[in-house]
Amino acid sequence: MDKVHIALVGRTNTGKSSLINCLLDQERAIVSNVAGTTTDPVRKSYEIPGTASAVFIDTPGIDDTGELGKLRVEKTFDALRQADAAILVISGNRFGEPEERLLEECKTWELPFLVLHNKSDESLPTAELQEQIRTSCGSPLLPFSTVQGDRQTLLEAVIRLIGKREHRSLLGGLLRPGQFVMLVTPIDSEAPTGRMILPQVQMLRDILDNRCTAIVLQPEEIPAFFASSPLRPHLVVTDSQAFGKVAPQIPDDIPLTSFSIVFAHHKGNFENYLAGTRHIDRLQDGDRILMLESCSHHTSCEDIGRHKIPALLKKYTGKQLDFDFISALSPIRRPFTDYALVIQCGGCMVTSRQLCNRLKPAVDAGVPVSNYGMTLAWLQGIFPRATAPFTCPPNLPA
Repeated sequence: MDKVHIALVGRTNTGKSSLINCLLDQERAIVSNVAGTTTDPVRKSYEIPGTASAVFIDTPGIDDTGELGKLRVEKTFDALRQADAAILVISGNRFGEPEERLLEECKTWELPFLVLHNKSDESLPTAELQEQIRTSCGSPLLPFSTVQGDRQTLLEAVIRLIGKREHRSLLGGLLRPGQFVMLVTPIDSEAPTGRMILPQVQMLRDILDNRCTAIVLQPEEIPAFFASSPLRPHLVVTDSQAFGKVAPQIPDDIPLTSFSIVFAHHKGNFENYLAGTRHIDRLQDGDRILMLESCSHHTSCEDIGRHKIPALLKKYTGKQLDFDFISALSPIRRPFTDYALVIQCGGCMVTSRQLCNRLKPAVDAGVPVSNYGMTLAWLQGIFPRATAPFTCPPNLPA
């Protein structure tokens, strides 16, 4: 399940760090009376029982000044765009242009928010301010004090803000209890030593949650499995880069897809990916392609995003293509309109909102978007088969 990211934003010295300490019931964030103590967004994880796994983001003040201050303010807006909800923290009855900018950003990204008047033990919010907030935001102002306030009251306000988050299965709708799922997981130089990567771990958990059985093997072990085992998988999920080896070994009547395509369906933008992938056949010499990775990792000559996909695209199209590579949630410096195609990884390390917001400017500008798994399926000539589990899902008995 995606963690819910909640950004605490506001001016310097309104007590954002103190509020996070109050929510966590721990002294985790550095607190002082010096304005600008928080210089970079700081993330703190917390499990809200029965509601969600949350990440509270402590951000620099929106009114920070100077050249460094401008960079910190940019970081605050970046954090806001990556959040699922926001708490606008004010104090001393101050509500003006900085707060209006933050609220406008929340509305632009359709971000639920609440406005909290902190340090209410020092100065209570005026009736005029409360009416202003009610009129402009459509919700009441929450007075609070980390010195005198009740932590439970603050926690309940957060729960109302985000609502109860329901777990959404990766493979739900494709399986019924008792079925078998084959996971094909190559072990190459990109595989971490002694462990599995996050998509594989999450898929295993999802299979167990669906009361199904996982069969985990490498591509070269598939023939021996079918030759020696009476078990017949109801679904095969492979690493996308192994499509070429795996697809010929799986009988046509067994559904086949990849980890990346499963996550593309789970995280959002699936229809945009389906349409955008077809644009591969229209690429021209000199076109620039943006490769978006959602994590930072060591790369090698076997790296799927930085080496394999670019090489395969050049070979498939016969065109001279240029590539830009952006990892994690680093800024994208070029306008999206400079790109003929944007190719996003599965996104296992980011939330659905973070992934969708990252691609929204490209989608809005009409730039085609694809996904690592869908791109590789297209290049291997198995795009219809690899996407069929989600475009033509099986009819499962109740």
